[in-house]
Amino acid sequence: MVSNIPGGEFLTGSLDVISQSLTIPVLVILLVIVIITIITLGGMIAEYNSRRKVPVGTIRDLIYDINEAGSIEELKNVISSAQIPKSQKKVLTEIASSEKLGDSSREALARKLFEFEEEKTMNTLQKTDIITRIGPTLGLMGTLIPMGPGLAALGAGDINTLASSLTVAFNTTIVGIGSGALCYVIGKIRSGWYDRYLSDLDALIDAVLDYMNK
Repeated sequence: MVSNIPGGEFLTGSLDVISQSLTIPVLVILLVIVIITIITLGGMIAEYNSRRKVPVGTIRDLIYDINEAGSIEELKNVISSAQIPKSQKKVLTEIASSEKLGDSSREALARKLFEFEEEKTMNTLQKTDIITRIGPTLGLMGTLIPMGPGLAALGAGDINTLASSLTVAFNTTIVGIGSGALCYVIGKIRSGWYDRYLSDLDALIDAVLDYMNK
């Protein structure tokens, strides 16, 4: 036993103090995670209702229309009247307005604009990815931390303290795993949306660059 080693009682006592001092921070963080998860779920529902679903045929027709534009102004009109998200229109219009740039500079601009859109989607997905990873971990910590006093209470015959510790342990487990699972689902759904969004944007950028570099 560690307690039989010289200084063992001090070490075990210090670890006990440290672990028990983490109880409140873990509970607070789990509560914050629940709030963030609920807000994220509401944001995903709102995003789903406001998302413009762009069929493959629309992207195909738009690529043809871009290629057949007679002038830069006509190209801009084609882009502005397209049935695509406003953020994609903004990127394509900015590229179409770069006729004074050389081919290499225009391609660099297009690449930077695409990377910026990609970064925005990654930042959105990163929030749910973090909760997916730390939610279950904090839930496990919230389970194990109160088990120490609970087992000690069991040895002393204090059933009330044991019941209270087990309640905290089960609640934190449910909250941590539930939040992580829900954020995982939200992240997978959004990842599919954003992959399609970036794929469409990449194809349209190539079409605009091909027209501009003629």
